[in-house]
Amino acid sequence: MASTWMMTGPAFAGSFGSMAGGVRLWLLVAILLLMLTAYWMLVRWLRHRAGSRDGPPSVGEGGFSPDELERYARHIVLREIGGAGQQRLRNSSVLVLGAGGLGSPSLFYLAAAGIGRIAIMDDDTVSMSNLQRQIIHDGEQIGTAKVDSAADALGRLNPGTRIVRKQLRLTKDNLDELAGFDVILDGSDNFETRQLVNRYCHAHRVPLVFGAISQWEGQVSVFRFGKGPCLACVFPEGPAPGLAPGCAEGGVLGALPGVIGSMMAVETIKLLAGAGKVLESRLFIYDALWGENRTIALRKRQGCSVCGRLADDEGEG
Repeated sequence: MASTWMMTGPAFAGSFGSMAGGVRLWLLVAILLLMLTAYWMLVRWLRHRAGSRDGPPSVGEGGFSPDELERYARHIVLREIGGAGQQRLRNSSVLVLGAGGLGSPSLFYLAAAGIGRIAIMDDDTVSMSNLQRQIIHDGEQIGTAKVDSAADALGRLNPGTRIVRKQLRLTKDNLDELAGFDVILDGSDNFETRQLVNRYCHAHRVPLVFGAISQWEGQVSVFRFGKGPCLACVFPEGPAPGLAPGCAEGGVLGALPGVIGSMMAVETIKLLAGAGKVLESRLFIYDALWGENRTIALRKRQGCSVCGRLADDEGEG
């Protein structure tokens, strides 16, 4: 009698295979549901963290939109930034002086980080020789104003960041163009412009993020006036002719400004978000040729033409 209901041979194997296939299907469905539930819980947690009582500063807008939560999720989950720090980035403004080698990576990462307003100041146009290192531009932009080329690239990267175009060369007669920004990032390529920016930032107590490159070497520092030395303390005079050739004369490794410009963006983000310790009163020097770096301490210099009086009053050498 038992043989009337028991499956044998191929019939049993086929039924077992069908059952196993059904189990695998339901298992995949269960895993998918778990993943969707985990994602939904993560979004809820990010919303809570971004809108917590000790999160956003009193100035600025309310909570983040769903798109912003997804875009900045990797910042918000960082303990040192979180919802409060991301709000500060969104409510901040940065002026980047120069849309060239240093400005290109700095601008990209500042816009990607969600800085609310970024101004680009540059009077130059894109040339073929720029493309080896100035990655914010491309071959189709040759002859275009750098501020327009850079602004278009940033608009595609993050439409939520407001871009201000300042197509001009900074002089002592238009320093008011630097007004109204929380941080100034100096990616210029000449000593005179750097000294103008340093004097302005010292007079108006605006943090200055400094970067410079030459051939295989790069430098980064942060100057917050009243708390440490200024740029003129470190470089009181311009280099002698031929001592520090520009990129056109001495050449420059194409990837070097990517390293230094990215570090400048990091220091700017730390300043604005209130994270970590910035390179204040320190000069970071990177030697790309030999893969070495060092950091040297900086001090106020008595007799400095910009902040010497303060240094003298505090008795620092």
